[in-house]
Amino acid sequence: MGKSLIQQARGRGSLTFRVRPIAYRYRISYPRLDSKGKGKIISLLNSPAHSAPLAKIQIEKEIFYVPAADGVYEGKEIMIDEKREGDKPENGDILRLKEIHVGANIFNIEVSPGSGGKFVRSSGCYGIILNKDENGVEVLINRRRLRLNENCRAIIGIVAGQGRTIKPLIKAGKRYHMMKAIGRKWHRTSAIKMNALDHPFGGGRGKRIKSKIAKRNAPAGAKVGHIRPRRTGWKRK
Repeated sequence: MGKSLIQQARGRGSLTFRVRPIAYRYRISYPRLDSKGKGKIISLLNSPAHSAPLAKIQIEKEIFYVPAADGVYEGKEIMIDEKREGDKPENGDILRLKEIHVGANIFNIEVSPGSGGKFVRSSGCYGIILNKDENGVEVLINRRRLRLNENCRAIIGIVAGQGRTIKPLIKAGKRYHMMKAIGRKWHRTSAIKMNALDHPFGGGRGKRIKSKIAKRNAPAGAKVGHIRPRRTGWKRK
């Protein structure tokens, strides 16, 4: 009897393949839609579940967490759903897309008004406002154009933590603990290097290549290789 595949074990959710709940103790969100005025950055936090530092912001009696903008500091006052004097927004201000000028860098963008930030939340990332018209606001995100509701909220600037991947890890143990904090199984063994009982692609004796097309009704753990491909084989011109 063969063993379960790695993806089957992950789906079972044992302690080996589970993220510690404490890693997700901070939940990224925006304040209520009717919250307007000045907010204050109480503190900057390190969250194991996020690649960027988080900013703890308070407006009146409401407290929420968002990815920190590059250049902000503890104690800084930001504007929430209101423009500054002179119509010059600063990094960290939370505004609706219709109130942000064309060409500005933004992040933590909402999908729909009130849904909370969903797009562009990793460290060093940002989107650019390209155009505004009666159909909405066009935003460029990693060479992809999205048209969103003009009342969606976003943060001015670039996500803090840019360049975190430049620093070398030096040793494998550091990489192991880093991947463990986010619930990733590391290191990854290639399927063709496994034994035949561990994976359908394993045990390649005589280079007899097995079919890489998973069955249409296969369970989640058995869907490896090509999943419902439109066509296979060489494409003839």
